[in-house]
Amino acid sequence: MITGLWAARRYGLRRLPEPRLVHLLAPASREVTSVGFVLIERTTRLPNPTFRNGVPLAPVVRAVLDGVRRLRDIDAIRALLAEAVQRGYARLEDLIEELNLGSQRGSALPRRALREMVGGARSVAEIDATTVWEMAGLPQALWNVKVFDSDGVHVATPDAWCEEVALAWEIDSKEFHLSPADYARTLERNARYAAAGVVVVQTLPSRLRTEPAAVAAELRAAYEAAKARPRPAVHLR
Repeated sequence: MITGLWAARRYGLRRLPEPRLVHLLAPASREVTSVGFVLIERTTRLPNPTFRNGVPLAPVVRAVLDGVRRLRDIDAIRALLAEAVQRGYARLEDLIEELNLGSQRGSALPRRALREMVGGARSVAEIDATTVWEMAGLPQALWNVKVFDSDGVHVATPDAWCEEVALAWEIDSKEFHLSPADYARTLERNARYAAAGVVVVQTLPSRLRTEPAAVAAELRAAYEAAKARPRPAVHLR
């Protein structure tokens, strides 16, 4: 069965580098070796395949981890793991369990990325954002928490949230504004923030690396503005 990056691509995952090799799993008892563009991995933990258009694929959790264990770019590893969780292909706890059960060769960087995700960040941009937030010197942020208004209505789930002053930080990519429906959802979200009295900062992911000091300054200014007004009656649940 196919595993690794080619299998991840056939499942529909997009945030992955161009696969160079076709990675195949085979039973440990088979006397087969890699050749040409085909990488054979003999394993005693051969899973039941999932078929896509007649092609046998390793289960998505196994495929993703088999792929990232052979990557050396931490951002590429973060991107694929985050996409798998964000889009509902895999649960974070299942990725951690599979990483612990599988080969430990090449597991250091995926383990680091999963630790970051356990800490609350769910994307590469959010992981970069934690560094910028720390640079701003603000109180500790909460990540991906649900915010409700005084009537118990869900306002939004910001990327970062400062509970002390009801400050929300959204890492908004242009990619998600290309769709009219996604753009409309962003406008509706911002309207809910405004109605609830929440101060919100919106930042493009690219600025987290190209202008970290400027973004940190914007966060500090927003924090001071939020602290200067009465805190709205919003809460977490």
